[in-house]
Amino acid sequence: MFSTLRMKLALLTISISCVGFAHAAKLSNEPAPGVIAATQTRHIATYFPGRMAGSPGELIAADYLNQYFEKLGYQSDLRGFDTRYLYSSKDGKQSWHNVHATSVIAARPGVVPQQIIVMAHFDTYLPQSDADSDHNLGGLTLQGVDDNASGVGVMLELAEQLSKVKTHYSLRFVALSAEETGAQGAEDYVQRMSPQEKKNTLLVVNLDSLIVGDKLYFKSGKNTSAAVTKLTRDRAIKLAHRYGIAAESYAGKDCCSGMQALDNAHIPLLMVSATDYSLGKKDGSQQRAISPHFPDGTSRHQGQLDNLQYLDRVLPGRIDKRAKESVKILLPLIKELAKPAQ
Repeated sequence: MFSTLRMKLALLTISISCVGFAHAAKLSNEPAPGVIAATQTRHIATYFPGRMAGSPGELIAADYLNQYFEKLGYQSDLRGFDTRYLYSSKDGKQSWHNVHATSVIAARPGVVPQQIIVMAHFDTYLPQSDADSDHNLGGLTLQGVDDNASGVGVMLELAEQLSKVKTHYSLRFVALSAEETGAQGAEDYVQRMSPQEKKNTLLVVNLDSLIVGDKLYFKSGKNTSAAVTKLTRDRAIKLAHRYGIAAESYAGKDCCSGMQALDNAHIPLLMVSATDYSLGKKDGSQQRAISPHFPDGTSRHQGQLDNLQYLDRVLPGRIDKRAKESVKILLPLIKELAKPAQ
């Protein structure tokens, strides 16, 4: 009898020939790769700034995403959950603040219940101290273009393109909230998964901060087997190189920022982000070299940097470029893994 691991490997083993020329053929009116992702990135950043967990902006954004998935034919629902975060005042006092956050979960059944999940958090940073507020970190005006309208935009294009393809395995798209308050959205999601659903989850692809970093990185979870890593992370790098896209794999100590709960549950992971692991503490927190445009080597949580006007000025064309690159790698990868329905 196969072990659970062997069963997952057997289910994930890809046959490139199954994809065939039919999926490569484009309709004349079909947008180029990345166009939908870039458009949605800009839309979310423009119309839903300050989408902090528990805020009106978050709930309006969640409703928009829910309707978007429904229009594509997915079974989509809002999932509310209660959580809290520790707030630190200038006087040294700390107090718990309660929030009611809302995630969005869209699904489409395949031939079998085994599933591939694409995930991205859509909430922006919630100030968690007086110091955060004094330094203009987070808040109502933060557009969160890089972190993480970019990941949500790519997820929406993947959902739209895959809605046209019948797959053997089930597909699920999850827009998480409360990532910026300690990855509580991912924790809530895992806690609500049944043991059978965890076993049926062949892979979770997480998309986070795809624009500002120097290059795209693909990394697996610590508890993702070497065989699954080869089929997912290593395959993604091969696709990137085929298309001339600068991308690297990462196998260092830093693993699962935002996805620790899934890794702890031994759910296979493929995490995609743009950063530079050669800089700073070499943990990915520094996205690019320190410069006058990015004094800390990052744009995260900084409303004066992580906005469309600024990024279009200092990184012209980057939003469109990264959207295109991400989709060109991930769409064929997920098609291969999900397998066309026979």
